[in-house]
Amino acid sequence: MDFINSGIKSELLKLDIQEIQYVQYCDEALLKLKSAKLNNNPFDLLISDLSFDNDSVEQKITSGDELIKVVRNEFPTLKIAVFSVEDKPFRVQTLFNEYGVNAYVWKSREGLRELKKAIQLIFSSNKSYISPHVSSALYKNNTVEISDYDLFLIECISKGYLQEEISVKLKEKEWTPTSVSSIEKRLKFLKEHFNANNPAHLVSITKDLGLI
Repeated sequence: MDFINSGIKSELLKLDIQEIQYVQYCDEALLKLKSAKLNNNPFDLLISDLSFDNDSVEQKITSGDELIKVVRNEFPTLKIAVFSVEDKPFRVQTLFNEYGVNAYVWKSREGLRELKKAIQLIFSSNKSYISPHVSSALYKNNTVEISDYDLFLIECISKGYLQEEISVKLKEKEWTPTSVSSIEKRLKFLKEHFNANNPAHLVSITKDLGLI
């Protein structure tokens, strides 16, 4: 939204950051990063939201998670800050543990002030920043490991397999547990963990996160 972006620009100017470029689409952001690198004038910081409204413009990269994943692979030293209302623990964990973001700022009344604080921290030290509202996502006692077994269950659901059929496939792979009741319990846990309303919603969420 334009008013949020103008607020971000205002805070960056307070930090004496003069060169600021804003784009509306993830594909365009990636192209700008690549172009700047080719011109030997690489960007120092990427600030990205996670979710965007769909419109008539076709895009290859449709979410901030996807953009950050690609950018981190191509630009391993680039500082990345997330600025989002998303507060699901697993999503935050993935961004830090898998994609190596440097800051996660929860979009709130204090969001712009926090964003300024986060940028100062990540450029003055080797520390990362995470908003207090979502900081519990990184506590070990709240961390839930999503295994290959779990992803296989979700992938099978996405392909329309019944739990009985999934049980057979698990036996073929020699993975345990294989009982239908165990599969049902684990899928129930995964739905609760990802705040999914039903199996189809679970598949949709994990696809958005790039897990399957």
